[in-house]
Amino acid sequence: MAKKAPVLAVGRGEKLPVSKGAGLTAKGRAKYNAATGSNLKAPAPNPKTKKDAGRRKSFCARMSGMPGPMKDENGKPTRKAASLKRWNCGA
Repeated sequence: MAKKAPVLAVGRGEKLPVSKGAGLTAKGRAKYNAATGSNLKAPAPNPKTKKDAGRRKSFCARMSGMPGPMKDENGKPTRKAASLKRWNCGA
């Protein structure tokens, strides 16, 4: 049985706000990895290795196909849009 994922918050410094690109901080990744036994890695927007380039390509393909808007009802970017921008996906 999989371990339960921890609750991560922007206020505790575990997630980045949308204005800073969304996603988890190093502290958030460490907390998640410790709680679940995972091995989350930092984003690879400018990959230096073939392995990182593959991770980036895979992430961009997965996230680009996710349902949901790129902007909220106020015209601000959603977490989806912010993460795609942070990973350098698309134009």
